[in-house]
Amino acid sequence: MGHFFYQLRYRIGEYALRGLVGILPWIPYRWLVLFTSFCAWISFGLLWKYRVRMEENVAMALGDEIVSPADRKALVWQAWRNFALGVLETCAVMHLSKQTIVSTIAMEGEEHLKRALARGKGVLALSAHLGAFTMIGARVAAGDYPFSVVVKQPGDEHFARCLDDLRAQLGIRTISAKPRKEAVRGILKSLRENRVVLVIADEFKSGGVMVDFMGQTSPAPRGPATLALRTGAVTLPIFSTRRPDGSLCLLIGPEIPPVRLADLEESVAATTALFTRHLEDAIRRYPEQWNWLGFPRNSRIPRSEDKKGTLQMPAPTFAPDRIDER
Repeated sequence: MGHFFYQLRYRIGEYALRGLVGILPWIPYRWLVLFTSFCAWISFGLLWKYRVRMEENVAMALGDEIVSPADRKALVWQAWRNFALGVLETCAVMHLSKQTIVSTIAMEGEEHLKRALARGKGVLALSAHLGAFTMIGARVAAGDYPFSVVVKQPGDEHFARCLDDLRAQLGIRTISAKPRKEAVRGILKSLRENRVVLVIADEFKSGGVMVDFMGQTSPAPRGPATLALRTGAVTLPIFSTRRPDGSLCLLIGPEIPPVRLADLEESVAATTALFTRHLEDAIRRYPEQWNWLGFPRNSRIPRSEDKKGTLQMPAPTFAPDRIDER
């Protein structure tokens, strides 16, 4: 019975997704935005445990800047609504032509992407669950740049194939994050083909490299740094942010050169810390667009209690120039 209901849940989700994508062209988009905002408001009240957790994380990271609990709740609501709108936009983009996507989503810093691809070793797109992050692939692929994305597939194979098919329609190649060896092969293959490979690197869980992130000591994934050091691929920070008028803009920063030291492990640790500081820099500029669920639970250590050996990198000297201007 447990297996049956597990499968049923995914079937409902799959058909609901296909149905939503199918009916979107028949409904005025402004109505969809209003409906999405209403659903976000309802879920904001019902899923209060997630909301409280997000507020706690905001207080921990930005407590000195956002003192009022009401202001922290307001920021969390903005982040919550931003995520809901991102789901709508991800479904709606399926019906848009490449020309429409390019004209709708601005791209700043495209010269960095062209320069990186000219080297012929592929591009690691370093990003986070920030803004409309699911639209990065759609915009890059619409610009006729070969694009792959590393994703954690859902447990159900049929639902995973459904998502892969939708991404493929946009020109996005999917690389499953598991099993890990297959993921590495897929990433290396894409880089050899001089493709852009998107890596979302703000999931701080057990393992990895201990780094400073948003005022806490957290374990950061070591994969992006290891790939950058071993493959010679160019690492570019890429974020899809939402402007005040609701439009989207893809921000591409200049190359982040990896830190090369005598020891590989030290190089990986230092490069991971540097990459993390670039992510933090973007999140602090757009705190209302981050999901605020990225902190690990029960393993956070205040910086004042940092363990010996934890890397504390200075502010990134290669911060995206376009982001700085904004």
